[in-house]
Amino acid sequence: MSEELKNVEETQEVWSNFIHDFIEEDIAPGGRFEGKKVHTRFPPEPNGYLHIGHAKALYIDFATAEKYNGLCNLRMDDTNPTKEDVEYVDAIKEDIAWLGFSWEDRFYYASDYFSKMYEIAVNLIKKGLAYVCQCTPEQVRENRGDLTTPAVSPYRDRPIEESLDLFARMKEGEFEDGSMTLRAKIDLASGNFNMRDPVLYRISHMHHHRTGDQWCIYPMYDYAHPIEDALEGITHSLCSLEFEAHRPLYDWVIEHSELPCKPRQIEFARLNINHTVMSKRKLRLLVENGVVDGWDDPRMPTLSGLRRRGYTPLSIRNFCERIGVSKVNSVVEYSFLEHCLREDLNMTAQRVMAVLDPIKLIITNYPEDLVEEFEIENNPNCPEDGTRTITFSRESWIERSDFTEEPVKGYFRFYPGNEVRMKTTYIVKCTGCKKDENGNVIPHGSDHHDHDHGHEHCGNCNSDCQGNCTDEVVALLNYMLSHNEHHAEELDQMADNLEKLGMPDAAKTIKEGVADFKKGNMRLGLAL
Repeated sequence: MSEELKNVEETQEVWSNFIHDFIEEDIAPGGRFEGKKVHTRFPPEPNGYLHIGHAKALYIDFATAEKYNGLCNLRMDDTNPTKEDVEYVDAIKEDIAWLGFSWEDRFYYASDYFSKMYEIAVNLIKKGLAYVCQCTPEQVRENRGDLTTPAVSPYRDRPIEESLDLFARMKEGEFEDGSMTLRAKIDLASGNFNMRDPVLYRISHMHHHRTGDQWCIYPMYDYAHPIEDALEGITHSLCSLEFEAHRPLYDWVIEHSELPCKPRQIEFARLNINHTVMSKRKLRLLVENGVVDGWDDPRMPTLSGLRRRGYTPLSIRNFCERIGVSKVNSVVEYSFLEHCLREDLNMTAQRVMAVLDPIKLIITNYPEDLVEEFEIENNPNCPEDGTRTITFSRESWIERSDFTEEPVKGYFRFYPGNEVRMKTTYIVKCTGCKKDENGNVIPHGSDHHDHDHGHEHCGNCNSDCQGNCTDEVVALLNYMLSHNEHHAEELDQMADNLEKLGMPDAAKTIKEGVADFKKGNMRLGLAL
């Protein structure tokens, strides 16, 4: 499917999409869920931290339920014990709560239903709709067939009693991993390969983080997912577009199992952002191989990483709403995510002035022993945030980029002969510069004025009084990947791109600097 690059700029006042159209059709008079409360679920796999792509999915699940005064469950898909960990469960819950969503008392695990899933599988065998297969994974691939050739399974006609006996012995741990599977008996000639007798159970002698060693057979996601939804009373199972081809199997499991309801699966396009890796598997490789400083490294697109980078819950929710929901794959520009953050901070964050690459400005006609105080607003968009006091003296710090000896056309900051309006204080005229023994430039200014008359065209500049400054650690973070692609790369390529940006040192600086930062005390730098 072709992809178009989306740079979203505007949002609609009334949030609606094709999923809502389906839901409204379902709950209308005569619809399949007439008179029922809309009930969705968010089912992450606890094998890593949530990233910004998951934020879109959980936003769709929870916000859709909110819109229709419905319910949304949080369910951990712990059907694969290989990579699951309690740490990830706790991190997922923390991230969802941070975004402002609540599952109330509806928190579940897929493992809650293992006994029921086994019971349903036994009934499928008894109905002649499932059988135990002893083909190796390699044999299954070899006998899969193609669009013109049906698949082959030599165990498809195995007697029901024999399959029941083998399945029970699989459960008791008599067989090695990979030696047997339970497969659905559907259609070996189907054009949808997911329906060519898919595997329902596999053997895995792995310790489970909740059930311990109670089970050594585990259900496949395509089998477990519809059963979990139906047992929880889900009306609309919202999932990403790659599951569209799996929907016939979802419906097949529902149809041939004795379950309390029949959920409807609806698919939407997943989120892709340029300059960003959106594969949890590859993000995990970065963490496990020490390429980044943990899941909350501020270069990571994880929600914990974005939170550490300074993103707010509202900025991420606004981003997820405004990028829209469709069935067409697209790529959103990272700059729009940044725009949503700036938009939120612009209204809520108190301002501070900082100079990142300082050079000294000396105002030659200002008294050496005078220090003046000025009141400045903490947030020009929020008067109730009050004001703070700043100082002004003969010597101040300005950004190195705010001065040049030879200006180019359109440069309005400090250069010899030009006037610049200093934030809240005076208009200062640059009269020249000197250089110290190391060749560092020290601009000189004079003729400071306390009014704007006759200075309509002067530039603007921030400054910090030299005697009233503190040294702080500031981390300058760029995109995760230097190029414009969003497609996943191999570990060495991702690491190479991170190193090209010089990011490991920046990440270390952040780690050392955030220790004294008060949680929740967000401030917005001016003209950095």
